[in-house]
Amino acid sequence: MTTEIIYNGQLRTSAKHLRSGNTIINDAPVDNHGKGEAFSPTDMVATALGTCILTIMGISAQKNKINIEGAKAEVTKTMASDPRRIAKIEAIIKMPQKNYSDEEKQLIEQALNNCPVCRSLHPDMIQDIQIVW
Repeated sequence: MTTEIIYNGQLRTSAKHLRSGNTIINDAPVDNHGKGEAFSPTDMVATALGTCILTIMGISAQKNKINIEGAKAEVTKTMASDPRRIAKIEAIIKMPQKNYSDEEKQLIEQALNNCPVCRSLHPDMIQDIQIVW
């Protein structure tokens, strides 16, 4: 088991990562009967995409001795209705201002093809991922 999730009432859950003991609170969003005081479940999906992209890029960078510390993902989620779902996730990856060679840029960009979250999302959901060097 990876996670234990408890429904706390009032459309809030707490998810405990069993290995580390870290906890994440989730709320239903305001536009779906919730308070919106914490990440919604669909916010977590979009966040998972951004964190996975940076992690996979970091693995490639580490293997190739490229410093990407300070890289940032700005993630925007767009919802659709009928049925309610995530229609699009945009991720703008802002790289630190360093003099990356064309080869280093190519290695980092190729790493995106190995993002497990990217590969796991429904193909009808648009993933718009851009890297800003």
